[in-house]
This record gives sequence, C-alpha cells and structure tokens, in this order.
Amino acid sequence: MKILIVTHLTPFPQNSGYPIVVGNTIKGLISSGHEVSLFSLNPKKNKVYNNNHTAEQAVPSSYYAHDVDTSVSASHAFLSLFTGKLYTVERFYDADFERKLVQDIKQSNYDIIQFEGLFVTPYLSAIRKHTKAKLIYRAHHIEYLVWERMARQKSDPFKRFYLGLNARRIKAFEVKQFALFDAVTVFTNQDKETVQQHCSSNLPVEIVPVGLDLSRYKPNHKYTRFPSLFFLGAMDWLPNREGIEWFLENFSNDLTEGDLKAPFYVAGNDIPERFDDYERVGKIFIHGEVDDALEFVNSKAVMIVPLLSGGGMRVKIVEGMAMQKCIISTSLGAEGINYSHGENILIANTPQEFKRAIKRCIQDEHFCRRIGLSARKLVEQQHDTLKINNRLTDFYEQMLNG
Repeated sequence: MKILIVTHLTPFPQNSGYPIVVGNTIKGLISSGHEVSLFSLNPKKNKVYNNNHTAEQAVPSSYYAHDVDTSVSASHAFLSLFTGKLYTVERFYDADFERKLVQDIKQSNYDIIQFEGLFVTPYLSAIRKHTKAKLIYRAHHIEYLVWERMARQKSDPFKRFYLGLNARRIKAFEVKQFALFDAVTVFTNQDKETVQQHCSSNLPVEIVPVGLDLSRYKPNHKYTRFPSLFFLGAMDWLPNREGIEWFLENFSNDLTEGDLKAPFYVAGNDIPERFDDYERVGKIFIHGEVDDALEFVNSKAVMIVPLLSGGGMRVKIVEGMAMQKCIISTSLGAEGINYSHGENILIANTPQEFKRAIKRCIQDEHFCRRIGLSARKLVEQQHDTLKINNRLTDFYEQMLNG
C-alpha cells in the first residue's frame, strides 16, 4: 500500500507520546513493505531544526516538515470568548502547508491518508477534493473530554467556565469531524464508545492500541536506584502539569520530612519555572527535559502518574511497563490499558491511596520487581508494535476492499 501520514508535530525525535506512536507506526508500516510518506507541521515551540533520523528510525520515502507558529497570546485566548473562534485547532492551519499537501496528493496515488489527531483536520476538505484514497482519522484521544475533565477539576469559577466553554466548542467541531472520514481508529474501547455515540453505525471504528518496538526497551536493574520515585511527561500538556502540581502539593512534605522519604524526580520538556520552587536538595529534583528518556526511566524505581484529567492511552505508562517499572497511576491515567490492579500496576485515586501505595513500594523492592515483571509481560502480549501494525494494516485492507 501507498500511505500518507499527516501530523501536527514532527515525529522525530521520538521524545514524547505522540511522536513515539507516529514514529513506531511509520517504522512498522515500512518494515511490512508499505510505502510511507510523511507531511508534518513543525511548530515553533517544538521546532526540529533538521530532518536527520537515528539508525533506529525508519525513514519515510518522502518527508516534508513545514515551520508554523502555533503560539497563542493570553489576549488572543481571552478574545476567543467573544469571537467564537476555536483557536485550539485554528492555530494549526497554514495555507502554504495546505498547498504543499495538495500538490503532493495530486502527484501521488495514495491508497490511505491517515490524519494523526484533531489538529490536522482543517486540511481534510482540501485533501478530499483531490484524492480517491481512504481517509482515516486516528484519535490519539477525544479532545473535548480532556477539556471537560480539566474544567471539572477547577474550583475557580472563571477557569471552570472558560475550560467548559472550550470543551463545548471543541466537542461541536470534533464530533462533526468524525463523520467526515471514511474510518476512525482509536487506542481504547472507551474512545471507541465515545465516537460511536456521536456517529452513524455505518462509520468503521477500530481499536488499535499503542505499539512499542520492544527491542528498544532493555531494563537493567543494576543501574536502578531503590527506593526512588519519578514522573516523566511533557509539561506543555495541561493534564500532566495539573496532575504533577496536585501530587507535589499533597506529598512534598511527606517526601521530604514524613514517612515517604524517597527521592522524587520530575522530568519532561516545557516545565514551568515555578516548579523550581518545589525543589528540595537531595529530595525533590526538577530536571526538565532529559537527554535519554529510557536511561532516565531505567535509573528510577517507581513511576508516578497522577493524572486527574486527560484521555486516550498514556504512552508513558506503556513505556514504563516495557521497562519493568512498578507504576502507581490514577484509574484515569491508566485508561484503556488492560491492566490488573495489584498485579501489573497499582491504581490510586485519592491522596490516601497514593500514600499507601508509595509506602508499600519504597519498603519492598521485591514487590516492585514483581509488579514490573508482570507489566512487561502485559506489554509483550498486547503492545508489541509488530502485532499492532498487523492489526492496522489488516484494517486498511478491509477499508480498501470493503
């Protein structure tokens, strides 16, 4: 098959969930003998300055990255309350990128064009006019649910109103987009049910979970510090920022002076400067972006995922499982993963539950190892990228032959 993938972020380097998923998809499709082209927006704040790939990354047959400024000022966001503009999505539209896309599509005979998430849907109508390819929408999560859940967490009336308003506007746009595609793929059963609630029963919706290239995940306990806790995630995603602030507000004293004494490491790109205030010498470490995420994960013992909002499947949890980490997550954070609480992950939804889980983990290394080994087995069974990409290509074939 000849496949075009359209993204709102360049998937190289693979340093966060979205690039990991897209990059693994490309690698899997190419290794299966398919011809893959990639068109990516290259936002200013995430800008990749070259198109070099490492030896581990499969290179698409053609790759175009287009620089775009997606930043939004506070005044712009405020004015959107009155203009009705959906700046969350509109900021990813670029007329020059659209022209390049259309030019490529006219010259190529694609079988499948896959849109990676809501932010590239503004290009759908132009693409539809110039191709007979099957147009597939991959929902990395349901965007409006993320905003609804964030709104519910806010006690400030204005913030709750603002986030709720955005949720309603995004929902109206997002639901409309589902029905404009030939098919939709999602990561979780929860997201499949949500899409189906809003769309005709004739719309094919397929669950294709997060897949990992497990050859890259090689845990080595010799270099793991026990006890230790860590969080790894992009802080430009509001649910991550909200969750880790909640955790630090609730547990910084316990970690430094109470009965949960274990070093806690926070890493990820775009960590706000105010997080430096949480640092405690030798106890709480705010790292920012790390050079080698897997080396960082390997060096720590217990992964903390205190998500209070969000959606889709958390790639970092699947990666942590692949690295045999003992993970403590909210049930929302682990949504879509076929976990067993107490066997391959620990679920905690309240401060009291988090405290009990952390206390158990930092006192019992054998227990942590057992949870981690079971987690790795789960990933091998259900998230191996070779198996996942076979499911995806089988779905493509069904669409082309249906």
